[in-house]
Order: sequence, then structure tokens, then C-alpha cells
Amino acid sequence: MALWDHLKELKNRLIKSAIAVLLAGVGGWFLYDPVVASLSDPLVSIARDTGRTAVLNFATIADPFAFKIQIAIQIGLVISSPVWIYQVWAFITPGLTKKERGYTLGFMAAAVPLFLAGVFVAWLVFPTVVRALLQFTPATGANNISATDYLTFATQMLLILGISFLVPVILVGINMAGVVRGRTILKAWRIIVFLVFVLAALAAPGTDALSMFLLAAPLLILFFAAIGLCIFNDNRRDKRVAKQAAETDATADIATPGNELKNL
Repeated sequence: MALWDHLKELKNRLIKSAIAVLLAGVGGWFLYDPVVASLSDPLVSIARDTGRTAVLNFATIADPFAFKIQIAIQIGLVISSPVWIYQVWAFITPGLTKKERGYTLGFMAAAVPLFLAGVFVAWLVFPTVVRALLQFTPATGANNISATDYLTFATQMLLILGISFLVPVILVGINMAGVVRGRTILKAWRIIVFLVFVLAALAAPGTDALSMFLLAAPLLILFFAAIGLCIFNDNRRDKRVAKQAAETDATADIATPGNELKNL
């Protein structure tokens, strides 16, 4: 397609994704109370255990309403993940062959559970992260945390880990679209390992290194499994191209019969 057609297609995919998020956000509106209770649980336990103030702070009259809308949209983003992840694949697949498009359902079957698994892992470690960061508060201090800042921190953590689990599948997808080769990705393995351990250290900042390694291990397995699939796909594509080139050369070496030339 021409560039304008690509942009038009992208706009349509973004609109469909936004509608799905908004519709799912309606459900998020009704899940607001239990979600906020879970997010606030680390602050409640800190206040109970230390005796100091640790609460969410709403600075203005409109902040509670705006906070509820933001929470609802974030919940909608997670609930609607099958839709917008599909829209990503639907935008990529026109660059694939007919056979490669057949793998799309397989990618979808892997992408959605992986994203949700990353969000779930972040949800599990979030209380530990909050307690670890707030333990540096002096005994005479208080934690009057802005509700918006707290939500931004939680959202970034959930989405970063969710997308981190999704990145290997995205790598395979763009590799099948011919954008990048597996060995090119493999050359950056040191950077990948470093970034994975940095992410694991941020998500599990406990005093023991075991929790960091337990979080980094599945991410590394996913990344290197994706790179292996990319290299396998490259080799298969190279063989197909070489076979087509050989068949073309063999056909080009055969002279056209004279009777066929007369008919031209």
C-alpha cells in the first residue's frame, strides 16, 4: 500500500482500539472500589505497622472523580487487551504472505496470555515495591502521597511488565514481516540481558537477589525463545528464496523453441 493508505489503516486500527478501551472502561468503573482497595493495601499496612501517616492525598475537590475515571480507563486497557493486541497484529499482517498470515491466530493465542501474565506478575509484586520504597521514610515523617502520582506509578509498573512479556511475540511478528532478522536481534543479547535484569531489579527491589533472578528468568527465556524462532524463520525464508532463484535461473537458461518464437 501507499504511505497514505498505511496511515489510514493505522488510524482505523487506533480508533477501534480506543473504542474497545472506552467500552471496557465502563466495566472498570464498577471495579473501581476493589481495585483501589488493593492498590491502597500497602499504605494501610505501613500505617498500621509503623504508626505513621500513609494515605492517598486528593488535593482538590474534583480529584476523586478524575482519579476514578483514570482508574476505570486503566482497567479498561487491561480488559480490552485482546482487542487492541489483535489490532496491532491486523496492522502487521498485510505485509506477510498468505501462509504467514495463518500464524496470526497462534500469535494472538500467545500474545494475550503473555501480556496478562506480565500484568499479573506486576500486580503481585506491586505491594512489595511500595513497601520497599517507603521504608526509607523517617520515623517522624509522613506519606501523604498524591493519588495521581500513585496511580501513575502503579500504571507504569503494570504496563511495563505487561509489555515486557509481550515484546518477544512482537519481535517474532516484525521478523516474519521482514523488518528485522533474528541474528540482528541476537547481536544485541548483552543489552537485552542487562535491560531485563534492570527491569527485574526495579520490579523486585527486595534485599534478596533470588526474587530478582526468579523474575528475570522467564523474561530471558521468552526473549531467547523468540530470537530462536526468528532465526528459524529467517533460515526457512532464505531457503525458499534460494530455491526460487535457482528455478528462475534454470528456466532462463532454456532457449525458447523456434515454433514458439513464430507465434510471438
